[in-house]
Amino acid sequence: MSAVDQGAQGAERTLGQLVASATAEMSALVHDEIALAKAELREDARRVGSGSVSLVAAGVFAVFSLPVLTFAAAYGIHNLGLGLAWSFLIVGSAFLLIGGVLALIAVRKFKKIKPPEKSIASVKQTAAVVGTVKPHPRPVSDKAVGVARSSS
Repeated sequence: MSAVDQGAQGAERTLGQLVASATAEMSALVHDEIALAKAELREDARRVGSGSVSLVAAGVFAVFSLPVLTFAAAYGIHNLGLGLAWSFLIVGSAFLLIGGVLALIAVRKFKKIKPPEKSIASVKQTAAVVGTVKPHPRPVSDKAVGVARSSS
């Protein structure tokens, strides 16, 4: 169809048809946008899943390497001339020291956590505004049918 034919056809359509057409096209657009967002989220979820699997595998290998490295450090200290028991005691103490320092850092970080003050203030403000809103009275018509309500 040419632009002239479309214009002539559009002129023949009623306002109701135009509104219905616009509503249908808007609905289709919204559905298409939702479908696009779902497709993008599915792809991102696959990437997150595969990345998580890789991260977990890396963590497992790191955890399994810790005892091996611990023994290597202890035997390395033993080869320097210290007794084997003292070597393992030094390595174990080093792990305890590192764990204690990390625990102190974690406690300091947790103490810095504050409640979401801006969100709380916003919710309180919204609640205050909603609490002061009064419904608009509706005009009573002669044709209005009353609803019986129990007083209990």
